[in-house]
Amino acid sequence: MAIVDNEEVVPRKAAIVGVVGRTNAGKSTLVNRMVGEKVTIVSPVEQTTRNTIRGIVEDPRGQLVLLDTPGLHKAVGPLGKLLNGMARASSAGTDILLVVFDAAHEPQLEDEGWMRRVAKEQPEKCVFALNKCDRSPFYETMFKDLWKEVLGASCLVPGAELKHKDSRESNAPGTKHEAPSTRHQAPIWVTACGVKPGGCDALLDALYGLAEPGPALFPDDIVTDYPRKLAIADVVREKLIQHLHDEVPHEVGVLVEDIDERKGCWNVAVTIYVNRPSQKGIVIGQRGCNLRSVRMSACPELSDMFGVKVNVELWVKVEPNWMKNNRLLTEMGYLGAER
Repeated sequence: MAIVDNEEVVPRKAAIVGVVGRTNAGKSTLVNRMVGEKVTIVSPVEQTTRNTIRGIVEDPRGQLVLLDTPGLHKAVGPLGKLLNGMARASSAGTDILLVVFDAAHEPQLEDEGWMRRVAKEQPEKCVFALNKCDRSPFYETMFKDLWKEVLGASCLVPGAELKHKDSRESNAPGTKHEAPSTRHQAPIWVTACGVKPGGCDALLDALYGLAEPGPALFPDDIVTDYPRKLAIADVVREKLIQHLHDEVPHEVGVLVEDIDERKGCWNVAVTIYVNRPSQKGIVIGQRGCNLRSVRMSACPELSDMFGVKVNVELWVKVEPNWMKNNRLLTEMGYLGAER
């Protein structure tokens, strides 16, 4: 720690934060609020977030890299199972695990599942965020009681030493036993509200409190490193969800085929994939009204996002079982390829 003019200079911190929780818990809204800009789409429809998106928080205390992930839900079909796998994998390899609970509703099975995962794996640093604290009723006590039940069932006590990862190795003849140096820290509970200014202040305080001193992981002038083709596809899909409501959102895939970057204007070609011919008519709408509405709402937002005029051309294609097509899933970013 340096001292300048008799004043201590607090070292800047950095941390990678895995943001997890059941679907529709408000993770994307919290991420957008903490970042200060929209980096991930928001919708009341489940499974809105389909990719892991990095949002970057920069303030005088340091930098937090937030990994917004698909929400854990009851998997239906291959894409649902893939999204659940992405959500679970995101909790590995991060500095801090942030589990978001929708405390405006009673705890669900998926909420208990995340608690059991935390109790079993004992991440060194973990925050439990009770989201939507502006709602009434607010089930804070019920969530905390559930956590106590989970701890009792798993016979774990917050603050207990971590067990050796491989009991067979630790019990092998001639093995030198050493006291574990890492201890399980009980999750920090905070309340949050992603829809109100200042609603994430306590959450940010908790995350920075757990972060360690270190250099920034990204330049301080960016808010996300999410590939722009995937970002454009997400905005288009968000507008589709808003206009289609519950008709076919889970069976709609969006792929940005091309971005023609002319001076002062981008022309973006987008293909919307559906499983059945009947869904194509729903997406297009009478005389193309749905596609027209999607285009009119997406273009201004994309133009503002990228600082250049954006025109979007939308095409709807019937591709039976597109959610089982590895090539399409890869191009859409679900299998790890970034375009």
